[in-house]
Amino acid sequence: MEQTIIIVSSAIGAAIICFGAAIAAAFGNSLLGRMALESMTRQPELADKILINSLIYMGLIEAVPIIGIVIAIILVLANPFV
Repeated sequence: MEQTIIIVSSAIGAAIICFGAAIAAAFGNSLLGRMALESMTRQPELADKILINSLIYMGLIEAVPIIGIVIAIILVLANPFV
């Protein structure tokens, strides 16, 4: 019975981690896209540099859910309490 509670709690925790990471990445990407578009409309001569930098930062933002999923997998599969 105790192991079942621990396993279910680990699964719920993993789901919360994945959900939070996905929401954070979506929010970060939307802010980055909005600010990049605003910057490109203000300074069209720097649009190429702004686009390159925004794509690099978007890739870094997308690393957050990947790290969250890895933590969730570790939480579920390598649980020391089971």
